[in-house]
Formats: sequence, structure tokens, C-alpha cells
Amino acid sequence: MQGAFIEHERMLSSLDTQSFEIRKASDFTNKMDGLILPGGESTVIGKLLRELELMEPIRKAILGGLPVMGTCAGMILLAKNVIGGEAHLACMDITAERNAYGRQLASFSTEAEFGGVGKIPMVFIRAPYVVKAAADVEVLAEVDGKIIAARQKNMLVCAFHPELTKDTSVHSFFLSTCNG
Repeated sequence: MQGAFIEHERMLSSLDTQSFEIRKASDFTNKMDGLILPGGESTVIGKLLRELELMEPIRKAILGGLPVMGTCAGMILLAKNVIGGEAHLACMDITAERNAYGRQLASFSTEAEFGGVGKIPMVFIRAPYVVKAAADVEVLAEVDGKIIAARQKNMLVCAFHPELTKDTSVHSFFLSTCNG
């Protein structure tokens, strides 16, 4: 619909994984093993999910156990609470702060440890971060003391854009949770 979906498709293809885009309600099927909510603009994506009558089917599937990965705006879409914006899917028991690192000019790249995988490259573009997480949320990565990746049950969120690097670690990590 909107956001960095092409880059995710390329990353999945490099891992020999088939993917397809969801652009309308009929594209959302029970035949998928996982869902990626890309970066982009969370308000726009949330509006499109509502207009295209995808919000409730996606929310129901996630709450029913469908593995989901949200990157950047995807983190905001999954968060139950959002500082500086509104909650959308509200499935993950986190509070995310929108544009927490500032404006577009404050975008940056770094490397940090991720979920036992090791140090990986991370690209932050007007990124959020997790301000507060429930006790059952596993913190997977932090940068400067801020939570930038976490997992709760079938949900994985990253404040950064793993699809904008050549490192496949985050996507491989996510695929290991899918039933395919």
C-alpha cells in the first residue's frame, strides 16, 4: 500500500522466500505464513488499512497468531500506545514514540547487537523507539539505551529498516517464526 515494501520483497527473494503484496481486502488470505508491515508513514498506512477494510482482518489474524514483523512505521502500527500519534492495529503491548530521533535530517546508520544474532547494520529514518514494554516483551536490541527491536509472542518490531541493508539476519530471524 505504502512504504518500503519493494525492499522487503527483494530481501525475501534473496532468502528464497515467496511473497506477495496486499493492496486490497481480497489479497489478504489464510494462505500466508507471515506478514511484514513496512516502514513508511504510519498515519497514511493506518488510514489505508481502514479505507480498504483491512484493519480488522489483519488485527484478528495477528491476535490469532499470524507471525508479523513491523519495521519503523510497522512498529507504530502494532503498538498499543503511541506517543505523538494514534494507535492503529494495537496488538503489541508496547508504547512507541513516533519520530523519536527527530526529523528526516536526523536519520542515521549504526551497528548494534540484535537478538543473539550478533552485530548487524541498522538504518534509522525518522525512526520511532519503544518507550515502555510489558513484562512479556523480549527486548532484542537497544541503541543508546533505547529499545529499537522487540518481540512479543508472534510479533517482532524494529525501529530501523533491515530491508535497506544487505544483511539478511533480521528477515531470517523473522522467517524462523513463520510456519512455512
